[in-house]
Amino acid sequence: MKIITAALIGAGQRGADVYADFSLRNCHEMKFAAVAEPDDKRRERFAQKHAVKESMVFSDWRDLLRQPKAADAVFICTQDSMHYEPAVCALEKGYHVFLEKPMSNVLGECLEIGRAAEQYPDRIFTVAHVLRFTPFFQKIKDIIDQGRIGNIISVQHNENVGYWHQAHSFVRGNWRKSETSSPMILAKSCHDMDILLWLIGKHCRKISSFGSLSYFTEQNAPPKVPERCLDGCAFQESCPYFAPKIYLEAMDSWQAEVLQSVVSSDQSSEGILQALREGPYGRCVFKCDNDVVDHQVATLEFEDNITAVFTMCGHTSECSRTIKIMGTAGEIRGHMEKQVIEVLPFNERNREYIILDIEKEGHGGGDYRIMKSFTGLIRRGAKSDNITSPEIAVESHIMSFAAEKSRLEKGRVVDINKFWKTHI
Repeated sequence: MKIITAALIGAGQRGADVYADFSLRNCHEMKFAAVAEPDDKRRERFAQKHAVKESMVFSDWRDLLRQPKAADAVFICTQDSMHYEPAVCALEKGYHVFLEKPMSNVLGECLEIGRAAEQYPDRIFTVAHVLRFTPFFQKIKDIIDQGRIGNIISVQHNENVGYWHQAHSFVRGNWRKSETSSPMILAKSCHDMDILLWLIGKHCRKISSFGSLSYFTEQNAPPKVPERCLDGCAFQESCPYFAPKIYLEAMDSWQAEVLQSVVSSDQSSEGILQALREGPYGRCVFKCDNDVVDHQVATLEFEDNITAVFTMCGHTSECSRTIKIMGTAGEIRGHMEKQVIEVLPFNERNREYIILDIEKEGHGGGDYRIMKSFTGLIRRGAKSDNITSPEIAVESHIMSFAAEKSRLEKGRVVDINKFWKTHI
């Protein structure tokens, strides 16, 4: 089996700890031969972990892509606003490309990436819409395609972000401001727009959306609360967002590994505490500079008058996705994190209760399976088998941008076809 070689641009949590970790666990399939990362510690740690030659370690992605082609593929895992240039440049250089979602925080750039990918029919370009690769959603898709619930009439889909995840990523973290990252419906929920599009199998025609930042604002701060949790907060016992609770206490091993690696390169308790004293993750959630919504609802109309309602909320006890699909001949209910699917045909007495026996980490197994798919596509040269190509992924991005436009315009119904054509 040919070992796929890769270069990583952006050695953060997704790039280094998820996608590149696949190569360490599957060294017979993939090896990382180059890295570009501006943070000195992350760059050095990645280079040492993957035995990258010193000559192939860069602080700037431009320097990496100026070199002669150094690998089969490039993984682009920078911040949302930094995706467009390296994606197009890597294509031009001859690389296969794996691009973290969202494709860009600018709709015009998403469309340009899609057009650029079409110019190179010999190159695999995968967008990291990992939910399509989860056994959970693939099973639901199979049930729909078998016709067991007839024709889809309506869908209810919830993304329960989780109170601690909302605070970590979208209040204190890198995705807290729309201008510097992406609006919430794009940064977090383009996954969900994509999965609705895939399961329903029809184009979205119209969308409207409502949502706001309702809670994580200074006017909701308790009286005399300090700027930082460790500056003597009188509410630390009762506040679920007290930073040491989230980053040092009552976490399962997966949550601890993911969050602590983002907070500090020093994983010791003292290293984490020092980062909370000085860095962004130790700030009071009511005293941050965040502006993305903490709850949002989108109502969608697809072809054939199929309707869907999507709800994203950061005020939930668990991080989970739940879905209910109603058809002319039956109904499907599912809980992704519990890996449970119920099938309720109308003409059968007994419902089917499916429990999937798969790993719970990595987007319900989607992270591992998208990596297997990407490496397999490169070996086979099977571009037509790519279910998350830019050409496919662009549509769900258009839906996300349209939903945000509707939200900003107080729920005005946006015609999808007219909307995206204004950005051509």
